Amino acid sequence: MAKILEMKHITKQFPGVLANDDVNLSVEQGEVHTLLGENGAGKSTLMNILCGLYHPTSGEIWLEGQKVRFSSAKDAMNRGIGMVHQHFMLIPSLTVVENCLIGAKSKSVVKLDLAGAAQKLSALAEEYNMNLDPMARVEDLSVGACQRAEIIKALFRGAKILILDEPTAVLTPQETDELFNMVRKLTNSGFTVLFISHKLNEVKEISNSITILRQGRSVDTVKNEDLSVNELARLMVGREVDMTVTRHETDQSKAMLTVSHLTLGHPSGNRLLNDVSFEVHKGEIFGIAGVDGNGQSELVECLTGLRKATSGTAVYKDLDLAKSSTREIMKKGVSHVPQDRQKSGLILSMNLAENMILQDYYQPEFGKGPMLNWKYINEYTDKLLKDFQVKAPSRFELAQNLSGGNQQKVIIAREVSREPGLLIAMHPTRGVDVGAIEYIHKRIVEERDAGRAVLLVSTELEEVLKLSDRVAVMYEGEIMGVVRPKEVTVEEMGLMMGGQRREAPQAAG
Repeated sequence: MAKILEMKHITKQFPGVLANDDVNLSVEQGEVHTLLGENGAGKSTLMNILCGLYHPTSGEIWLEGQKVRFSSAKDAMNRGIGMVHQHFMLIPSLTVVENCLIGAKSKSVVKLDLAGAAQKLSALAEEYNMNLDPMARVEDLSVGACQRAEIIKALFRGAKILILDEPTAVLTPQETDELFNMVRKLTNSGFTVLFISHKLNEVKEISNSITILRQGRSVDTVKNEDLSVNELARLMVGREVDMTVTRHETDQSKAMLTVSHLTLGHPSGNRLLNDVSFEVHKGEIFGIAGVDGNGQSELVECLTGLRKATSGTAVYKDLDLAKSSTREIMKKGVSHVPQDRQKSGLILSMNLAENMILQDYYQPEFGKGPMLNWKYINEYTDKLLKDFQVKAPSRFELAQNLSGGNQQKVIIAREVSREPGLLIAMHPTRGVDVGAIEYIHKRIVEERDAGRAVLLVSTELEEVLKLSDRVAVMYEGEIMGVVRPKEVTVEEMGLMMGGQRREAPQAAG
């Protein structure tokens, strides 16, 4: 196949950070070419250069045999390059078609042709099996539908090269399958897809070629069939990656959290949680599995003071979490790794030292009244950044400037360092690379081995089964059963995730 894109000797220097260092990328037309690397390896920076958001410090871009230089994202789009960012660039209050028309060329300067644009979008959606209503308001769409809206927006504007930045980070397994089918249909039609990812199994499933980046440099470009998953991991991280988890025997006789008949109503009359009961024991990881959107978020919100349950209790150290405020819950010794690190876990415009004390800034060790003890806070932050292997220039770096994996490590560091009796971790490795996953898994298991109770919520079935002592499966706000990972098959778990109830009294307590 002919080369459609070449990026030669690309270097991008930010103040204090060399994001790309002499990177080379060669892409053939009609292929899925994956950029593989750890968080902070320079993948997104390189693609932001390609789509005109950044200008390279040095290096050249060749498109269809011609040397090009993009002055803006619109300039790159006019040359057929579209990017779907990890965090969607859609206006929630507008419809899909209105979002697609923002910045697009129009025949009239007075009136937008909404009907004509909607017809064109419907044809594109049908052609590529996107199942998307152009007149739907974005705020009413699921995460998967929002991603389809971003893809169709790029195609509507004439993209020939489609950049997908961590596209499966927020998708369910079913939505990921739909996305991959869509990508294959696009490449079969002559489109070229640049796929940014760190999920090795998905990379193996979808890629034709793979370019590995490490610490801002291009390490190698290989054909998919030439390397195994383990070999890709070694190239990506620069060392052998050990994803095995070793757990020690713990005394799990004491129940730390007892959830009884927890129910959460909805104004529509439907129940978001329906009669949920389980226990989490000291020295145990209790997993919650299920397809996203089946009550897991509402459960965690009830346990962390973000929602008040309609009925039922969730007792931890004589405190009913279901009826308590977030501060009361955190003061009692509960830590919370939220599902969305950017919306709920960090204040992006604050630096790392400020983010590290968000939970406990009022505690005496951090200061008195309005006067914070910055000498202690800075020493505390530096220690956590080192202990939890956060890659950041300094404690003064804004949280928004860190890669997704390093943002997650900051949250893990803050919550684990509080030495909680109960750690509630929701999607702790969502959107992070294999090296960070290895580290986060081991830290969570260390909390268990230290005698703490851990409630782990994840849509990654493999993760839940690997880490948990017991697993509850949720479907439409109810517990379908509680099982031990060694006593259940993946097929049985799949049936439970689809709504089939399983009685497992031997694992219930």
